[in-house]
This record gives sequence, C-alpha cells and structure tokens, in this order.
Amino acid sequence: MRASLSKTRSHVGFNMTPMIDVVFLLIIFFLLSSHLAQRENRIDVDLPQATSGEEDLPSTQPRVTVTVLEDGSVLLAGRPVQLAALPNALRARQDQVGERIELRIRSDRRVPYAIIEPILSGAAEAEIWNVTFAVLERGR
Repeated sequence: MRASLSKTRSHVGFNMTPMIDVVFLLIIFFLLSSHLAQRENRIDVDLPQATSGEEDLPSTQPRVTVTVLEDGSVLLAGRPVQLAALPNALRARQDQVGERIELRIRSDRRVPYAIIEPILSGAAEAEIWNVTFAVLERGR
C-alpha cells in the first residue's frame, strides 16, 4: 500500500513580516522628509520677481535650502547658521547624504547682494555647483 504524499508535505509560505517592516519604514521616511521640506518653505520671505528664467524641474539630487531673511540672518534647512560656518555646514550635509546636493537660495527681495555673495562663495568652497534661486513668476 502506498502512503499518500499530500499528507506528508507541508506548505511553506513567505514570511511577510520583514517586508511589512520595510514598507512602514519607507512610509515614515517619506512622511518625515516631506514634512521637513515643507517646513523650509513655510518661512515667510518676500521673494524677488523673475524677469527671465526656467521653471524648477524635479531633480534627482537632494536639495538643501538656504533662506536669507530681510534682516540679513541666514537659515540653513530652517535653522540659523553663521555665514562663516556655512561652508562647513554644507560640506557636512553633503557628506551626510553621500552624494552631491543642490543648493536653493530663498532670499528676501530687499537683501543686498553683499549678503548673497558669501553664500555663493561658501557653496563653491563646499564644492556645490548646482545652485538655484527661488523667485516668483512675473505678474504674481
């Protein structure tokens, strides 16, 4: 007499727990990163109007925002930073990310170029070559 093979075999399934853990971690990461990006843009700055330029296209590079307020104070990713410490802070952010970053400068329209120039020099010193300026479209 033959023994039935179906009784001796057990069904082996996939363990879904690690995959669910990874999915939840990704969801949390994207929620936090989008929240931080929105926080940077909430700082009220009277942006200059553009006379020419291109629309901001989505980039694969991580972006860091430097905001210059009307009083000349500088914020890096929403936190105050001294101009002298900016190159090291940018370099540290680039090392933290592990790849080249894009620098976006949001400056109040009344800020003189004498305050913007050290930011550009600091970006060059930190070897950041992709720098953009946030502006308003003409007519807004």
